[in-house]
Amino acid sequence: MEIKTDTLEWRDAYKLLQGSVLPRPIAFVSSQDENGNANLAPFSFFTVISANPMMVCFSPMRRGTDGAKKDTLKNIESTKEFVINIVSEEFVQQMNDCATEFGSDVDEFEASGLNKVDSVAIKPSRVKESKVHLECVLDQVLHFGGEESGAGSLVIGKVVHVHVADDLYESGRINSEKLNPVGRLAGATYTLPLAKTFELQRK
Repeated sequence: MEIKTDTLEWRDAYKLLQGSVLPRPIAFVSSQDENGNANLAPFSFFTVISANPMMVCFSPMRRGTDGAKKDTLKNIESTKEFVINIVSEEFVQQMNDCATEFGSDVDEFEASGLNKVDSVAIKPSRVKESKVHLECVLDQVLHFGGEESGAGSLVIGKVVHVHVADDLYESGRINSEKLNPVGRLAGATYTLPLAKTFELQRK
């Protein structure tokens, strides 16, 4: 099968990306607006950039229904702060509940039953149930595709504080098995990446 990308409707392009770039880690992003109203939403277009400086990024696409910016992006552009909460299997259902397109006046912490805990260096709350939190300040946002559905942005953040559950932190490393992270595949399918692992020594 050969596919010319300039002929694709955006939903079909999205399906190709979802089905080929996987498994994807999930950035469960907490943010707040200028009035302190909390927002919590998952994004599976997420990765690290560098360790020095410590940089991460995620990509919120515009809403498929009307092309509008999602609340997470609007909040970050406004306040320049956000937290990436790493998703473990234990609260994956509540994470999924936060993918609902709630109104901007809805607090997803309350809607999902997840608990808030104060951050150290920034204002947005962390998800108490998460075992790893990355407190971030905005470095820059890059926009792609205009204001249509399927367009997206790249949010680049500098990690200014890290929280790791004590039982996960071993000699400067995170015990991945205890973290039990969830990954996203295509459609409604998720995975536990550590269910089957193998080692390769880098050359």
